[in-house]
Amino acid sequence: MKVSKWFFVITIIFLFNPQISYGVSELSQQFLEFAKKSEVYDWMVGVRRKIHENPELMYQEFETSKVIREELDKLGISYKHPIAVTGVVGFIGSGEPPFVALRADMDALSMQEMVEWKHKSKVPGKMHACGHDGHVTMLLGAAKILKTHSHLLKGTVVLIFQPAEEGGGGAKQVVDSGSLENVKAIFGLHVSPQQPIGQVFSKSGPILAGSGVFEAVITGKGGHAAIPHHSIDPILAASNVVVSLQHLVSREADPLDSQVVTVAKFQGGGAFNVIPDSVSIGGTFRAFSKESFMQLRQRIEEVIIGQSSVHRCNATVKFATKEKPFYPATINDDNLHIFFQEIAGSVLGVDNVKEMLPLTGAEDFSFYQEIIPGYFYFIGMDDGKKGKPASLHSPFFQLNEDVLPYGAAMQATLAATYLGQSQHLKNHDEL
Repeated sequence: MKVSKWFFVITIIFLFNPQISYGVSELSQQFLEFAKKSEVYDWMVGVRRKIHENPELMYQEFETSKVIREELDKLGISYKHPIAVTGVVGFIGSGEPPFVALRADMDALSMQEMVEWKHKSKVPGKMHACGHDGHVTMLLGAAKILKTHSHLLKGTVVLIFQPAEEGGGGAKQVVDSGSLENVKAIFGLHVSPQQPIGQVFSKSGPILAGSGVFEAVITGKGGHAAIPHHSIDPILAASNVVVSLQHLVSREADPLDSQVVTVAKFQGGGAFNVIPDSVSIGGTFRAFSKESFMQLRQRIEEVIIGQSSVHRCNATVKFATKEKPFYPATINDDNLHIFFQEIAGSVLGVDNVKEMLPLTGAEDFSFYQEIIPGYFYFIGMDDGKKGKPASLHSPFFQLNEDVLPYGAAMQATLAATYLGQSQHLKNHDEL
């Protein structure tokens, strides 16, 4: 029998064994109570605000990395650095197998923070508008919990502080560095501003879409707008390209196979009476399977070149580069989903563990899932006190710091319990 099947068998035993289940419940509450201690909470808030005030874009997270390493040093946690330029990979436990990983992304976004508060971004045009400052803090919180209770760990927890999630594919760089060698599973989370605090949301299978970007230059012949017949109009050609690209989803995709094609950039011309020589367009495309994703890629190129040709224009199309790689779909492991539901229920209560529908957003956590079983989930942080919360990637985004203990306890409990469960699996194999 394959190990994956044994893992499933042991998971079932684990879930329905009263002694083991009691131990998990006791451990999870112990971790949550520890994370909620005033001194631990205040420490996490301080770390988060320090990172929030100094946001850094992808592969530029040098000061963020420094803060992480300083806190790991204080906790007595060993680590490797640099990984993927600015990344940090820490280790807690025996240093021996089994290995389980927890991941947090570090980078900020290029936008001006519009929230007026004491600890707003000090860097013009940069902001933590996606909660990555909170993710880093929760992973440091989990590290503090696990280090304090390291005598309970039956193996090694790998802490991955990863750069460049926002389009740079930092996870792929971490994978290519070999940092996940011997790791058997990985867990990651993301804050959700619209969902109630104290609840988690996820599902098995595809949870986030694969994502790609495209750019095209459509070239015609410029001239005076009053005599268009002496020109070859790239604006007209590009306009037809945009309309035709929308047909890829509405007329070529299975209605039950969710896909997205969005043209978000259209640039051409600089005067009201001049037809330009060229127009540039760009956008994103999303799908939940590799087959659908690659079909969209092929058809986007064909449509842009074909429609441009119809209007006597030439077109060049570029897709992802090394700096902006395609992101695979984020697909949660089925067995880890069963495990996650039990652990989340023990930490937060079974009524606070919710199933969700897939989202067409993308996450480079998917690069980890391509090589090992992985599980990604969302954690709510809306307390209903400030009206309708701003969405992710909004300049008005605010992170509710009361979510920090929940995220820290969740990650710590998932890791510690997974190691314990893996030990049961090992013992079973030895028998």
